[in-house]
Amino acid sequence: QLQVVESGGGLVQPGGSLRLSCAVSGFTLENYAIAWFRQAPGKEREGVSCISSGSGSTYYSPSVKGRFTVSKDNAKNTAYLQMNSLKPEDTATYYCAADGPYYYCSQYNDFVTMDYRGKGTLVTVSS
Repeated sequence: QLQVVESGGGLVQPGGSLRLSCAVSGFTLENYAIAWFRQAPGKEREGVSCISSGSGSTYYSPSVKGRFTVSKDNAKNTAYLQMNSLKPEDTATYYCAADGPYYYCSQYNDFVTMDYRGKGTLVTVSS
């Protein structure tokens, strides 16, 4: 069964860190790009970060650049989003999605058009 499952969300204080995981099954992560998106209550979903297959080139939205790091462990078929210096405005449901080897990571990435999409994990940043 082809699926993408996020985990690692939770409650964290401002300035804290969390690492989200995106475990894929039914396909080989090495051949896929992974993109992370988030959706805060009452707001549209936005692209946060992306890592391509092959070269592993990355994209970060301006709001998270320098604080978040995306990575892949192909041996574990798992991608990660390390989130540091978290702010209350980072509160959202975070989603990961996978797409094929030619997927181009950019600000134009669109969650609904990607091949495989997870159901999300909630991150709350609050004191």
